[in-house]
Amino acid sequence: MSENTTSSQRHVIAALVMNEPGVLSQVAGMFAARGFNIDSLVVGRTENPEISRMTIVTTGDDAVLEQVRKQLAKLVPVVKVVDYKDVPYVERDLILVTVSTTGASTEQNKTLATLDVSNARRSALVEIANIFRAKIVDISPGQVMIEMAGTETKIEALVQLMQPYGIIELARTGVIAMPRGQNIGNNDRRGRATASAGSGIDEGSLPPG
Repeated sequence: MSENTTSSQRHVIAALVMNEPGVLSQVAGMFAARGFNIDSLVVGRTENPEISRMTIVTTGDDAVLEQVRKQLAKLVPVVKVVDYKDVPYVERDLILVTVSTTGASTEQNKTLATLDVSNARRSALVEIANIFRAKIVDISPGQVMIEMAGTETKIEALVQLMQPYGIIELARTGVIAMPRGQNIGNNDRRGRATASAGSGIDEGSLPPG
């Protein structure tokens, strides 16, 4: 988690939403209307087929973002909203990055595809991947693909080490997060979680947090 600042802070917000068309555009539109840039937005299914979990990462003024959170909770398709700012939680991001083992650019790699892979560079990349507990998921002449899951800080550190070798392509899933076990059931007492009234969803069936 990032350190607190006087003006703005990184927020990881989880919203449980109904599986209905247009929910994503409603949520994104609310943040855009308030001038917040969404650094990451991930939507995925939960164990309840009627509900999806939406994880939003943004940075902004605490007071203004609190108003956005309250307005978000009032949207009809939104069942529950939690800001993890004051809650210990676990977050993960996943990256796939293809790195050159020849030191050439992407265009040059097209002409060097038939050359032997540099064993020294490939060994160095494998060693870095092992240090970060990442995995080599694909090897081809002139490049390797690395997969790693971790915090944003850990992923950024890996990317910085890969850059001197020549990053050919990079893709990230975005952040997903869940509260640590000791906080399960405590969100309402903290006043950070809000359930949508009349949603017809039993909160006892909702995922933790």
